[in-house]
Amino acid sequence: MQGVRRGTLLIADIGGYTNFLTAVELEHSTDILSDLIGAIVAQARGAFQLAKLEGDAVFCHAAEGSIDGPALITLVESCYFAFAERLRDIARASTCNCGACKLTPSLNLKFVLHHGEYVIHDVAGNAELVGADVINVHRLLKNHIVEATGKRGYAFFSQALVDYMALDAGTYELEPHSEEYDDVGEISGLVMDLQTSWQRHQEEQRVYVGSEDAIFTTEFDVPISPAVMWEFVNSPGKLALWGADKVVPGSEGPRGVGTVNHCIHGNATMVKQVLDWKPFRYVTESNKKGRFTIISTFELIPNADGGTHGIYRARPEGNALTRAFLRRVAPPQMRADFEHSLERLRAEIEGAPGQDVEPSPAAAAF
Repeated sequence: MQGVRRGTLLIADIGGYTNFLTAVELEHSTDILSDLIGAIVAQARGAFQLAKLEGDAVFCHAAEGSIDGPALITLVESCYFAFAERLRDIARASTCNCGACKLTPSLNLKFVLHHGEYVIHDVAGNAELVGADVINVHRLLKNHIVEATGKRGYAFFSQALVDYMALDAGTYELEPHSEEYDDVGEISGLVMDLQTSWQRHQEEQRVYVGSEDAIFTTEFDVPISPAVMWEFVNSPGKLALWGADKVVPGSEGPRGVGTVNHCIHGNATMVKQVLDWKPFRYVTESNKKGRFTIISTFELIPNADGGTHGIYRARPEGNALTRAFLRRVAPPQMRADFEHSLERLRAEIEGAPGQDVEPSPAAAAF
């Protein structure tokens, strides 16, 4: 048995699966469950450690200090989006008329999250998390959120987690909610409507720099997951470790489309604004320095070994003369700056042995 730890406990539970399982063919239902669980685990990998697969639920934990509030919100939304996309893809691709395939759209995903103490205990060769807070987060799976709010796809953050992560209800559109249990008493917290987040996500305009548009492309591999690399690309604190000398946030609110950061490189400042935000997959930004603007897409692709294959592409903005000028002069400087940034990134990763380092992208100067 290991010593007492503190951290974030997360359970992602597929709602409606019990009724789904009893009403459909076993073979297809288990295949669909495996597919959906895999999509959730793939998104959480790196930022969270998998504690246990519990039938139709995933139980994970993250050590205290390893993930902050904005990153946690992004991760929860990313897991829900991946789940919703798989449901949509299964429905579109299936030509099967069995009950499982017909009823798949009735499934949904809920999260309960708590912050507290736990011990990792060896039970018959398997690592098990034990402790009062482990019990509490599992108690939260039995709640009245659907009846009280009408939300089937949601995340419930306990007050202990809200306080630790300093989650602001107004910033993330969270609603207060509390549950009462005979054995543990009242547990209050905040609820996030993930179905509404998914609808907004679907409506966002896609802005993506492909290979056919790019004047500069570079690719690289790092031994950290896309979830961890995402923070290196998008968190101001992480970005300053390798992509800039200093990063000053230029906007408030949750990170996403519209977020502005000022990246300082020596005496020059680049203003970066997020145009498209697909967590753990890609982010597209407008990079303005002086009178020149370049649009970049930073794409993250998971490797088979759990690492990340990164692709950074950039294209110029402006009139024909400006684009021609940038096409000629920008790529050599961008390549030199990006290679220098990657050296700093790899040094940061190697400086945290045995850990998944957390997230931010290279803001190549031009």
